[in-house]
Amino acid sequence: MSGPLVLTARLPAALFGQMEGLRRAHYPPERNHVPAHVTLFHALPPSAQGEVQRLASRVCAQTPPPAAQLAGLADLGTGTAVAVRSPALNAVHADLAEALQGLLGLADQGRPRFHVTVQNKVVRSDARALQAALAGRFEGQTFAFAGIDLHAIERLPQGGATWQPVGQWTFRGR
Repeated sequence: MSGPLVLTARLPAALFGQMEGLRRAHYPPERNHVPAHVTLFHALPPSAQGEVQRLASRVCAQTPPPAAQLAGLADLGTGTAVAVRSPALNAVHADLAEALQGLLGLADQGRPRFHVTVQNKVVRSDARALQAALAGRFEGQTFAFAGIDLHAIERLPQGGATWQPVGQWTFRGR
């Protein structure tokens, strides 16, 4: 394995398609190497892969699909994201963080701000133009997360990175 692990919450198919379409349209193609996602943890150590897989399996087996709502746009400075509000996913994150205590880097400590990045690393004026074009389109739509996915980061020779799938679990609790 060449890099850290990334744990993400999987969007339902229809919403994934919508967000992936926005990424293809607005994310610089030379940098768009990963699918639309909501990050739970950015950089878990590769040595913890087995532990993370067992934990994700257990959590998904016990947890119903977390309810969520799109909460408008998030300004990333040089990009744009769709904000996601989900007390249920916050609870899942808190449980995972407690179980992964001692393995979390600074970026993964504290309360997350869930979002789907649809554009990043563009000039500020392009980010603002997209935010103006998308204003009001992502308010209040409800959905439920489908599951948890685990990826290993693989650095690309030309720069950037791609993600290799390591595991996928579906929320199925009651």
